[in-house]
Amino acid sequence: MSNYKIKRREKIKANIRKKVSGTAEKPRLTVFRSNTQIYAQIIDDVKGVTLVAASSLGEVEKDSKAAKGEKAEATKKITKSQQAANVGKQLAKAALDAGINEVVFDRNGYLYHGRVKQLADAAREGGLKF
Repeated sequence: MSNYKIKRREKIKANIRKKVSGTAEKPRLTVFRSNTQIYAQIIDDVKGVTLVAASSLGEVEKDSKAAKGEKAEATKKITKSQQAANVGKQLAKAALDAGINEVVFDRNGYLYHGRVKQLADAAREGGLKF
């Protein structure tokens, strides 16, 4: 990624973080996406603690085990959008288990489109309110 793009995203991210902050009652759900993976975590900004986290790395480990023949059934290749939806569902389930029902969404400087939107929609379907 070019230096311009990085600086632009950091500027957008700073503007978002001015307005969005997580508390114990309503923590912040933040998203980070790389070219291959997507990560999400729910953070209490007052204490500076991550309450719940989920990522698509677990799915990659499952796929690599299947490729090595450790698993009898072959796993299908899934798209990045499907990965994001799975992470959203995992995060929602873990959050509800931890007693978190309502969050504020921090898109972390990314457009609310594609994988970020898929993750948010799946988290909503999983029972989180934001």
